[in-house]
Amino acid sequence: MIYPTRRAIMLAVAGAPLALIAGLIAPGWWAAAGGWVALILGLTLLDALIGPARGEASLVLVAPAQLGVAGVGEAHIAAHFRRASPARLGLALETNDRLTADPDRLILTGGEGVVRLTPVRRGVGEISALWLRWPGPLGLVWKQIRDPVARAIAVVPNVEAVKAEAVRLFSRQALSGLKVQLDVGDGTDFHALKELVGPMDTRAIDWKQSARHLKLLGKEFRAEANHPIVFAIDSGRQMCEPLAGTPRVDLALNAALLTAFVSLKLGDRVAIYGFDARPRLYTGMLGGAVAFERLRRLSAGLDYSAEETNYTLGMTELGAHLKRRSLVTVFTDFTDSTTAEMMIENAGRLARRHLVLFVIFRDEELEAIAAREPAAAEDVTRAVTAAALLRSREVVIERLRRLGVQILDAPAARIGPALISAYLDLKRRELL
Repeated sequence: MIYPTRRAIMLAVAGAPLALIAGLIAPGWWAAAGGWVALILGLTLLDALIGPARGEASLVLVAPAQLGVAGVGEAHIAAHFRRASPARLGLALETNDRLTADPDRLILTGGEGVVRLTPVRRGVGEISALWLRWPGPLGLVWKQIRDPVARAIAVVPNVEAVKAEAVRLFSRQALSGLKVQLDVGDGTDFHALKELVGPMDTRAIDWKQSARHLKLLGKEFRAEANHPIVFAIDSGRQMCEPLAGTPRVDLALNAALLTAFVSLKLGDRVAIYGFDARPRLYTGMLGGAVAFERLRRLSAGLDYSAEETNYTLGMTELGAHLKRRSLVTVFTDFTDSTTAEMMIENAGRLARRHLVLFVIFRDEELEAIAAREPAAAEDVTRAVTAAALLRSREVVIERLRRLGVQILDAPAARIGPALISAYLDLKRRELL
C-alpha cells in the first residue's frame, strides 16, 4: 500500500490560499493553483518511484512459543531490505484478544525493535500480522506492507505457581520417601527377595528360595506404576462462570496440572481431555517428567465456551480413547438434579470399566447465603433458594456414590492439594 503523508496533503492544501492571493492581485493567475497541485502530485509520484520498493522489504519475527498467564514475553522484530534501509521505519503488531502488544506502534532503531507481549487470558494467543511502513526520500508518501505471520503463542496456566505448589506439598526428600512408601510393600508387582525380618508378612515367604539359600527369604512387592490418568475437564457454559473471581475451568485446569506434575513424577501416564457440546481436546497419554511441559502447552487449546455440555457425546468419546482401566478425573459443575441427569447416567456407564473420580467445586458463597441469619424478607427467600440448591446438589452426589463414583468436594482454593491427596489415597489402596 502506498498513500500520501501529512506533508503532501498540507502542501497541496497550501496551494489554495496562495491561489486566492494571486487571484486578487491578478485575475489571470488563478491557473497557478492547478499548476501547484500538479507540481505536488508530480513530486508525490516521483517520491513513490524512488527509494526502496515494497517488494524489497522482509520481516523476521522471533517470539516465544508459549507464555504463562500473568507473565510477560518479548517479540523481537528485524526488518531487512535488499538495498539501503530507510532511515525511519514504523512497526505495528496485530494480535488477537488473548495478547496485548506494548507499544502498539514502534519506531525501529537500526532496523530492529522489541515489543512486550502481555497475555490477557488463557488460550491460544496469536500475532496475526506485522505492519511495516516507511516514508519516501521526499517525505511525501508512505510505503506500507503487511506480513501475515499468523504466529500462535500458547497462553498457559502459570507453570511456576503450579510447580511451586507441588514442591511446597512434596519436597524432594518427601517425594522420594513417598515413592518408596508407595512402590515397596503395598503393591502386587514382584520387586525383590528380601531376608525375612520382624514385621514382615509370613505369607510372602518364598519357601523354595529360602531352602536354596538356607535362610528365610520373603517376596517384596511394589505398587504398579504406569497407570493411565485422565483429567476430563468440562469447558461448557457453567464451568466458564467465575467462582471466587476465577472461571471454574481455569481452577480445574490448574488443579489438573498440579496433580499431573506429581503423577508424572510417580511414573504414571497422564492425558487431558476437554469437552463441552462436543469433544474439544485430547492430548493423548504422556509419560515421564519431561512430558509436563508438553502437557501444559497442549492445555492451552482448551478454550472457554458458551455452549451447554453434552455429557453423552463427551464421555462416550472419552471411553473410546481408553483401551485399559484408567483413573478418570472429571471436573464439572451442575445446578440441580434435573440438569445433572444425563451426567449421572453417563458417569455410571463409564464407572463400569474405569475408576471415576468426580471433582466438585464447593460453592462457599451459596453455603454462606443458606446459613446467614435473615435480616429481611428478601434474605429468607435467598436462604430458602440456596438451601434447596444445596439439597439438590447432595442428591446428585449421593446418586453418583451409589454408582461407584469417587467424589471429591472441596473449596476452590484447596482443590489442587485435595485432588493430590485423593489421587495418592487411591494409589495406596490399589484401586487403580
